[in-house]
Amino acid sequence: MTSNQLQVDVQEELKWDPKVDARHIAVTAHDGAVTLTGYVPTYFDRMRAVTATEHVHGVKAVADELEVHLHEAHAKEDSDIADSVVHILEWNSALLDQDIKATVSSGRIILTGEVDWNYQRDEAERAVNHLVGVTSVTNRLTVKSRVAAAKVEKQITNALARHAALDARQIHVTMSGTTAVLSGHVHSFDEARIAKNAAWSAPGISAVDDHLLAIHP
Repeated sequence: MTSNQLQVDVQEELKWDPKVDARHIAVTAHDGAVTLTGYVPTYFDRMRAVTATEHVHGVKAVADELEVHLHEAHAKEDSDIADSVVHILEWNSALLDQDIKATVSSGRIILTGEVDWNYQRDEAERAVNHLVGVTSVTNRLTVKSRVAAAKVEKQITNALARHAALDARQIHVTMSGTTAVLSGHVHSFDEARIAKNAAWSAPGISAVDDHLLAIHP
């Protein structure tokens, strides 16, 4: 696929996705690397634009240089955003009894603390992404380190093999302490995401080191 064709495909995908306001997004592509520039009206639009780009066949890397330009009517005081963060985290059943703290400055949210599982780390970020007035989210939550279960390498490998969307033969798993190291080949960002999620689901995992390469036919 040529860089020009990839650029067009990404532009069309951004226009197609109803969750993205792509009117002021510019796209450039070179050798599979896509750069998004311009601005969007919400932080959620920014995240959705990156995700939509990753779904496009031929994309190997995404450089997110988008800015969030809030509409005046959507601007919120930091204290109001902080109150919303507290309530949305408290009312999320996936995050009960987790040690999560948030600070807000000029619409920028920083999450800190510890959670039991990586899905809770992702869920906390997802929950605040949608709040009105947010311009960026920095996720500094860490997953509590636990002793890795015996044969965790094999558990992850088996989990990958069970997933219909993956060719597990092309993915290799090794352990470095409580870090799962993934190497080998996948066919898309989606496959890499699925593989990483499978690794995160193993007991005792505190980090996933992704060395997967996206190979497009």
